[in-house]
Amino acid sequence: MAADLEEKTERYGRLLTEALEAAAIAPPAGTPMAEAAEECYEMAASYLEDGRHFEADDDLVNALAAFSYGHAWLDAGARVGLFDVPEEGHLFTV
Repeated sequence: MAADLEEKTERYGRLLTEALEAAAIAPPAGTPMAEAAEECYEMAASYLEDGRHFEADDDLVNALAAFSYGHAWLDAGARVGLFDVPEEGHLFTV
């Protein structure tokens, strides 16, 4: 079971990293929607940082949770049009 948690944590960390690299803010700069997109992106990036911290402390349960929450911020933002994201592939559910 510990091996499953380790593999899943690593996979979700990579997935969030790739998703952050692939997501681009869609609304025009200076608009309220662009500000919302920036905040969502910042939350996702913060959860990635938190997850890496937990992972380094061998706290894989909280690392996995942080990576999952971070990806949820991006995925939700993509669904409502805050981000331009690839529509093909495994990164987003658009």
